[in-house]
Formats: sequence, C-alpha cells, structure tokens
Amino acid sequence: MSIRYGDVLAELRQAYDGGAAERDTHEKEPWRVAERAAFEARLRAEGRRSLLEIGAGTGQDSRFFMDAGYEVVAVDLSPEMVARCRAKGVDARVAHFLDLGLPEESTDAVYALNCLLHVPDADLPAVLDNIRRVLRPGGLFYLGVWGGRHHEGDIDTDRHEPRRFFAWRTDEALLAYARGSFEVEDFHVVGVGEFQFQSLTLRRAR
Repeated sequence: MSIRYGDVLAELRQAYDGGAAERDTHEKEPWRVAERAAFEARLRAEGRRSLLEIGAGTGQDSRFFMDAGYEVVAVDLSPEMVARCRAKGVDARVAHFLDLGLPEESTDAVYALNCLLHVPDADLPAVLDNIRRVLRPGGLFYLGVWGGRHHEGDIDTDRHEPRRFFAWRTDEALLAYARGSFEVEDFHVVGVGEFQFQSLTLRRAR
C-alpha cells in the first residue's frame, strides 16, 4: 500500500517544531533570493496584491513579500514555525496542504518553496487542486522543490529528528502533475552542487 500524506504529518510536525530555532538563523543563498525576486517581479508586473505562502517555515519569505507591499497570509504545519512567523508580524496559521483553511478564490498568488516535496505522489494531485481552489482565476503559483529523480521515503543524510518523508520527482513527472491543475508559465532547473532544484511558475486558468 502506498504511503499517504496523513501518514507523515505527525512526524513532519515534530521534526519542524524541533528545527525551528536553528532554521530561523539561516541566510538565503543568492540563487534562492533570485528565484524569489523573479516571481515577485511577475506579480508586480501583473498588479497582484495578495499572496499565500504555504509551508512558510519561519516566515522570512512572507516578510519579504509583506515588505514589498503584498497582503500576505502564511500557513505551516508546525506550530513553532507559525510562532516565528507571527513574531515577524506575519498573519500566520497552522494548517496542512489538504486543508488550507481559506475561502475559494481568495488570493492572487501562492508561494511554495521546498514544502510540497513532503507530499506523497498519491496525494499530490489533491494538494495541487486544493491550491488551485484558493487562487483567483488567472492567479500565479510558484512551486520550487528538490528533485530530478524519483524517491519516496526518508533519506540517510536528514539531520532532523524524526527523519522527514521526502517525495522527489523527475522533471517529466513533476510537470505532468502540475499540468493536471495549472498552466505552466515557466519551468527551469537550478543546479546546486550535486542537487537539482526544480522551479515552476504556474497559472490558474481564467
């Protein structure tokens, strides 16, 4: 039987609660800053004003978008991460990807950096549909994840306790999932050492 998102939630929450303080000290690598800036430039060019960050972590990206003038809501599975978002002045809420707790068509944009790689393949279509549901028609969705090959399970090098579940996907598989719910505006790969980061900008059809 394939693993499901509900099977991994408790351990993910525990791992990220325990790692929140250390993560809040991380500085963004230049390539991450460039990815975020490129998406913000698209939003600005289209006159977008509101943004939902999912898997928001400690709120560094949410704070960036707030400082750029956007109305931001952040959600994260981890109460400790949400507390750190709120300490930065972010409207942050505890929620998971299958129950975002937001009305339909309530935001112009969604930003998800390295969080949907915790969703098993079996539940990714439902999660993407749920993200589409909260986006306004024509809205933009930034999806960035590690991947490039197929893997489902924990990894030996994970420093979190308990070890987190990861779902990595080939480029072809990830694009196929994305096209099931969105139009693909941009897809490119960023090479980071031996790793591959998959960057997608997606649009909800009008």
